Amino acid sequence: MKGFGSDKQAILDLITSRSNQQRIQIIQAYKSLYGKDLIDDLKYELTGKFERLIVGLMRPPAYADAKEIKDAIDGIGTDEKCLIEILASRTNQQIHALVEAYKDAYDRDLETDVVKDTSGHFKKMLIVLLQGTREEDDIVSDELVEQDARDLHEAGEQKWGTDEAQFIYILGSRSNSHLRLVFDDYEKVAGKSIEESIKGELSGDFEKLMLAVVKCIRSTKDYFATRLYKSMKGLGTSDNTLIRIMVSRSEIDMMDIRESFRTQYEKSLYSMIKNDTSGEYKKALLNLCGGDDDAAGEFFPEAAQAAYQKWELSATLASRIEVGTKDDIS
Repeated sequence: MKGFGSDKQAILDLITSRSNQQRIQIIQAYKSLYGKDLIDDLKYELTGKFERLIVGLMRPPAYADAKEIKDAIDGIGTDEKCLIEILASRTNQQIHALVEAYKDAYDRDLETDVVKDTSGHFKKMLIVLLQGTREEDDIVSDELVEQDARDLHEAGEQKWGTDEAQFIYILGSRSNSHLRLVFDDYEKVAGKSIEESIKGELSGDFEKLMLAVVKCIRSTKDYFATRLYKSMKGLGTSDNTLIRIMVSRSEIDMMDIRESFRTQYEKSLYSMIKNDTSGEYKKALLNLCGGDDDAAGEFFPEAAQAAYQKWELSATLASRIEVGTKDDIS
């Protein structure tokens, strides 16, 4: 970044090849060496989507989520899709970290800000999710599973109108393993899937939020694969969604998302990003994606090959270190 212009290739190569923890250490070292804020310098040097992506990578995950939510509720209008995506998909621990990061970064209470900006049952469900109190016990009671399936059926299909509070309570508080069994039981009781009932009984942003919660409970990787596909499908690209998911999932479950994407859409995530984006922005996204699952054929996809090569390299390095240590001792 020194002098006129900047070497964007060097910036993207360096930042996309480091973990988030390493990037935080780089920010600290940069401050110590040059007395300047690296994120501020990157914002000054870079522009547009590439800047948003790189700066997003430099923030700790909870602070990246906090910034996304602040942008979603600031100003005129609300980006409900962003609120839904983040709050429906995060674990209790991630929600607690997000609430703390929001308070630390903006000196504001996240729940208060969400309450001001949303309404109705949509708001109520968001507030439940913001508590981060979903049960995490894997021990499941068959009786309670059957009871919850009946209660959901009675609250929707068997009721004139809908008892939204029952949907909010059960889908907002029960553990994922419990709810997956509830969904199976519900289908037996109602003769249709929970998703079909939600579409028939609920509406608007509340319906979209509940469908996202159900999808994340069934499979987070499938949820994000679908979100990525929709962000690039058709004319134009929803770059904010694409950036947010690639940044937030790159160190969590990107390989799983790639596998789900390939299975669902019969093309690789890598190839879709490649065809839908351009310039340094494209190069950085492809680095985060990590490999083209179409490249090496269906029997040994690139994802598996890349993972194997990394394992082989780390095993080689470990053996060299061990040999070196033995030589030092002798």
